[in-house]
Amino acid sequence: MSSAKRDYYEVLGVARTASKSEIAAAYRKLALKYHPDRNPGDDAAVEKFKEAAEAYEVLHNDEKRANYDRFGHQGVNGPGMGGAQFRDLNDIFEAFGDIFGGRGGFFGDFGDIFGGGRTSRRPQVHRGADIRCVVDMELHEVVTGAKKNIQIRRKEICTACTGTGAQPGSVPEPCSYCGGTGQVVRGAGFVRIQSTCPACRGEGKIIRQPCTVCRGSGLFDTVAPHEIDIPPGIDERTQIRVSGEGSHSHDGGAPGDCYITVRFKEHPVFQVDGKDLVCKIPITYTQAVLGAMIEIPLLDGKEDFNLPAGTQYGDVFRLKGKGLPELHRPERRGDIRVIIHIEVPRTITEGHEKILRQLAEHEKVHVAQQKKGFFKRIKDYIQSVCSSDSEKNDSKGDAEGKN
Repeated sequence: MSSAKRDYYEVLGVARTASKSEIAAAYRKLALKYHPDRNPGDDAAVEKFKEAAEAYEVLHNDEKRANYDRFGHQGVNGPGMGGAQFRDLNDIFEAFGDIFGGRGGFFGDFGDIFGGGRTSRRPQVHRGADIRCVVDMELHEVVTGAKKNIQIRRKEICTACTGTGAQPGSVPEPCSYCGGTGQVVRGAGFVRIQSTCPACRGEGKIIRQPCTVCRGSGLFDTVAPHEIDIPPGIDERTQIRVSGEGSHSHDGGAPGDCYITVRFKEHPVFQVDGKDLVCKIPITYTQAVLGAMIEIPLLDGKEDFNLPAGTQYGDVFRLKGKGLPELHRPERRGDIRVIIHIEVPRTITEGHEKILRQLAEHEKVHVAQQKKGFFKRIKDYIQSVCSSDSEKNDSKGDAEGKN
């Protein structure tokens, strides 16, 4: 927040009436004192270096300085004010490229201290790219922890060109556009803008005959096996960082990291809800009404459960401590939540139907009339036809006897 910032004049140690040359001299002194190359591993020095750069960036600019003198920090750091917006040291070095000579030269003697001049500056070394992969786990492995073998797909140094990107027998040539520095400086006056060379894209070299194996990149795709220990209680979608197992750098930089995302395999019975396991257990109507001893599945077996009489559809019961463990306290586990589901059979036997109709009469509830099956309807039809013919014959015989 702007209210926590020190006054820029106080940061540089100059009066509010200081000239540009005085501001530049004060900044030069502080930058020389707190430069990161002079103070390796000193976070406090890095913060003072950033603070001085921010103050200088505002006070050496007439328009920004006028806004700051009138409105303070809000006048240069508010929305649309164009104030100092340094995210990290690289932003400072890029903004003041000709001052620092990258991470080196600064007004002559500063460059001598840190090996900086534009002609002696080497191209920036790049860190290898980070990569990502997924590891699948069974739920029982989440309880016990597991060693998992994964295949890491990454880029490694090309064995044909040993990372140069050039065809064996040839070598990259220094970039003539930037003089092999990988950077170009544009502008005039005290502060110039340093940017990546458009000809060599910051590499400082041009490859005339690219390697046919890696096509000039210096890297090729490979798969590396790796074993990883996953502790009990790991959460799904957790990312595990394996330092140095990412893609390699073609120019000697440190390799990237591998980020492994944990994914739970689908279980045939359980669903995961935090540290709880949820399952649906089907029971019959009679079990729900009368109660029963039923079996509840666990991740490592089963457990008998005394279902109380009068259980309703959707009732939830808990088996304490049978779920998934906590990551840093595996002795503490979630629960298994059992959701009751009352099954209604689609087909029943005649005997079963008879008992249910008697139950309906006992409960004095209305139920649908009994439906006759196809063969039963045919049998009843034949019987009715035969009965009708018999009655007609009997009537005919009685009439003939009277005559």
